[in-house]
Amino acid sequence: MPINYEVINPNTDVATTKTLLHEVIPLTGTIVSGTYGTFPDDDNVKNYSHGMFQSVYDYPYLSSSANHIFDLTVGFDESSPLSGAAGSVQETKKINMYNQFSQVLLGYTGSANTVRLFESDLTLDGSDPMKEVVFVNLSRLLTKDQIKKGSMSLTVGTASWADPFAGTKTFTDSEASSNGGTLNTVGGDYGILSSSADGVGGIVFYQAGMMVLTSSIWAGTTDFFDDGATQRSFDEQLVSGSISGSADSFRHRLQNLQFNNTTEINSTVYFCRASHNKFNYSNNPTYLSSSSIRVKNNNKDNPPISYITTIGLYNSSNELLAVAKLSEPLRKDPTNELTLRVRLDY
Repeated sequence: MPINYEVINPNTDVATTKTLLHEVIPLTGTIVSGTYGTFPDDDNVKNYSHGMFQSVYDYPYLSSSANHIFDLTVGFDESSPLSGAAGSVQETKKINMYNQFSQVLLGYTGSANTVRLFESDLTLDGSDPMKEVVFVNLSRLLTKDQIKKGSMSLTVGTASWADPFAGTKTFTDSEASSNGGTLNTVGGDYGILSSSADGVGGIVFYQAGMMVLTSSIWAGTTDFFDDGATQRSFDEQLVSGSISGSADSFRHRLQNLQFNNTTEINSTVYFCRASHNKFNYSNNPTYLSSSSIRVKNNNKDNPPISYITTIGLYNSSNELLAVAKLSEPLRKDPTNELTLRVRLDY
């Protein structure tokens, strides 16, 4: 136990910092389609009995080595021209998925709690709505605390089913790092996925790790879906196909998805100061005898010397809360002063 305690002044001896760590996450189309098993029955793709979304892993999902990559689903708004179409499959679930993500990411608006529409701009003013969309819900394992703004890149195939990547479109959020490039809503910060050649492809929510892709990406693709017997455009597939079937079609056309994740490390730094006239004696009870150093034969011998090896942080009741070990002992005597930094990360 210490004999004396040194008080840490919260105003001058404590500092807080934040460090942002980024990691590049590349997801190629070969991972999500065709590597494990035969498309569309890939061993790393899991469909559920409720049929509302599809989960994709980086390895066969029954393996203990599998990591969850993202979930896929589709949906459209009740005011969409697709709503109420003849021969509709899972219409209620598709509308519910759209409403659910709208409520979670955008919130409500108006006295009637009307669900907001996803839009291809940063104003949420009701213009340019995206009413028929694909949702890509990235795993928290990959996005960590959030997606780094300006790092998202998505490339999808828009050509025929047989050779989807004969024509591609690439969308990025490159404008997100500039002033006015992002805005904040209930679901956190969001930015636009766009291309100078192909316009707006969707939006990305950085903290939520969510991409919302508009149907207009495949506006000129007549066989977004093709099972050998039936061909459907995106809108036709959204009406007549299942959610899992639409997710399969998107995986078939995903060439590359890349972004940088962000890990926030918050730190508190304590400056532990040892002035010249303190901590010059060991806390070992055998160090002193009758207020004299045991090994000294003459009071005029060299001044006392100690070696600091450990720092303890205590609360106001002198209860030990944390211990920091030095990499090597530091000499301390009345001729020098030490300031040791103790950093707590959380």
